Amino acid sequence: MLFKKIPAISTKELERKLMDKPQIIDVREPHEFRGGHIPGAKNVPLRKVESFTPKGKTYVVCQSGMRSKKATKILLKKDADVVNVRGGMMAWSGSTRGGKL
Repeated sequence: MLFKKIPAISTKELERKLMDKPQIIDVREPHEFRGGHIPGAKNVPLRKVESFTPKGKTYVVCQSGMRSKKATKILLKKDADVVNVRGGMMAWSGSTRGGKL
């Protein structure tokens, strides 16, 4: 259990799942989230992840994939069904909400 593999998905794989309206949490700070985020994502900054309980399968994204990996580890300890989004918003090429277009 100490070295449990963290479930992960690429941004391209997540983009294909958007039609199914998956639960996505963005663990960046609010000002980063406002700068542009995946449509339907909920902003839960990393510092607040411990008090968040996801319902059902949840995809976790941040800017580069480091904070989301940390958040995924925290949520896995709570037995949540969570998946880290590799590469984060830097790798995201799909549509976004907010920010400057």
